[in-house]
Amino acid sequence: MSKLHLKPIAALTDNYIWLLHDDAGNALVVDPGEAKPIRAALDKHGLRLRAILLTHHHPDHIAGAVSLSEGTVVRIYAANDPRIDMATDRVQDGDRIVIAEPSCEFDVIEVPGHTLGHIAFHGQDLLFCGDTLFSVGCGRLFEGTPRQMLASLERLAQLPGHTRICCGHEYTVANCQFAQSVDPKNTALAERMESARSAREAGMPTVPSLLSDELACNPFLRIDEPALVHSLQQLAPNTSDRVERFAALRRLKDAFRA
Repeated sequence: MSKLHLKPIAALTDNYIWLLHDDAGNALVVDPGEAKPIRAALDKHGLRLRAILLTHHHPDHIAGAVSLSEGTVVRIYAANDPRIDMATDRVQDGDRIVIAEPSCEFDVIEVPGHTLGHIAFHGQDLLFCGDTLFSVGCGRLFEGTPRQMLASLERLAQLPGHTRICCGHEYTVANCQFAQSVDPKNTALAERMESARSAREAGMPTVPSLLSDELACNPFLRIDEPALVHSLQQLAPNTSDRVERFAALRRLKDAFRA
């Protein structure tokens, strides 16, 4: 496979659209919430769009897909969710997508929680996870249950530690602030906060992150860590069950104000 280049393209308020391209000018995009910034990036780098991957149905992840695909042969990969009506290829858990240009392959992982039809794409040491796993956080539970989201996150946590986490939003600083409120003695988390603040002050994205760093810093992947268990018992009593502990953590995040 030829060398691939990954770029996070800022869109809307705090979204990232992921652009992956080869040296021959072939590109794919993930979760194009709007078309304009992608068109600008394609034109700037002389790229031809070949494929679109969609993780879930929310408009800030799919609204630009139809416009980007007009007048060209672009395959659009998505779950079998009728709310994503522009898909050309329906995929499900365990499927492998093979894309000729740019040359790459992705395994499909169903990750219900944020939405019931949410999927992630793993390949090329990349994980395009939409709004399921964030840098130092996870997505809100709009449709799924805490049990479903916890199971989804645990599946993703089993991927290789060098996997780059390509999530859908720039939330790292705010997520670190919450994480420090429930895991205050975590030195890796303190370092992550410092690096995230420095990146944002320099106008740089804080993603992709490494899964190994998420396992060290992200409270939603550390639900069984003794320090976090102790902290949650103080903040949300009666959370001995790990699913309820996860649910309590998510509720605390929903209500958190820095």
